[in-house]
Amino acid sequence: MADFEKLDVQELKDMARTIRQDIVKMVHAAGSGHPGGSLSATDIMTALYFNVLNLDPQQPKWKGRDRFVLSKGHCCPVLYSVLARRGFIDVSDLTTLRKYGSKLQGHPDMHKCPGVEMSAGSLGNGIGCAVGMAIAAKVRQEDHKVFVLLGDGECQEGSVWEAAMCGAHHQLGNLIAIVDVNRLQILDTTDKVMKIDPLADKWRSFGWKVLEIDGHDMAQVLDTLNYAKSIDGPVAILAATVKGKGVSFMEDVIKWHGAAPSEKELGLALSEIEGAAK
Repeated sequence: MADFEKLDVQELKDMARTIRQDIVKMVHAAGSGHPGGSLSATDIMTALYFNVLNLDPQQPKWKGRDRFVLSKGHCCPVLYSVLARRGFIDVSDLTTLRKYGSKLQGHPDMHKCPGVEMSAGSLGNGIGCAVGMAIAAKVRQEDHKVFVLLGDGECQEGSVWEAAMCGAHHQLGNLIAIVDVNRLQILDTTDKVMKIDPLADKWRSFGWKVLEIDGHDMAQVLDTLNYAKSIDGPVAILAATVKGKGVSFMEDVIKWHGAAPSEKELGLALSEIEGAAK
């Protein structure tokens, strides 16, 4: 791993505000995208990339790196921002989100963007790929970890549970799944579209160790991620979050699953995120 000083809890909170500003700027510049689920996952992603994951931006394919898979690939703005702020890509690249020829496509492309481990798009596929990566590491006797971030609506996909069953069967102690439980999806609440509860009991019944946290409590997020790495067996972290977190008019509003802020809304959003520091 390249020399990198991990951020402490307060520094992570500060970085998360920068990431949130990046997200709303990117989606505004693109005129489309998915701010809601990107903002809900920001604290988790910040903790991962600036404290937990063992990475080297100068060697994106370094064999010993931890792997991260964004299974809910439409929330790539948050991934692109942490990759930029961590040094995998230039911060100036963020303005090219969804532009023709850009390395920052509307869903992550592992062949275009350094640091992206899997080309994502179809929901339910990321955890299967993460299970495969974890099995490969186990067979090769490599000691890196594999992390995967899913949406809660994504847990309506049958392929998620097939992968969960496989992960437990192979006793993958190098696999950590994080579910962003923001309770909203593209059309409505998860309860109205297709109920997923009791979500914790479901993961447990498939043989996973389940940890339930507040996905916006940075200290708790950080402690839980680090603790999960020590558990012998697959771990599912269920993180309760708010879709659109950090921007009042986006919070818990279905519209912002996939919509771009106007110029006026962008200014308001940036002001609110900056004001959170005070």
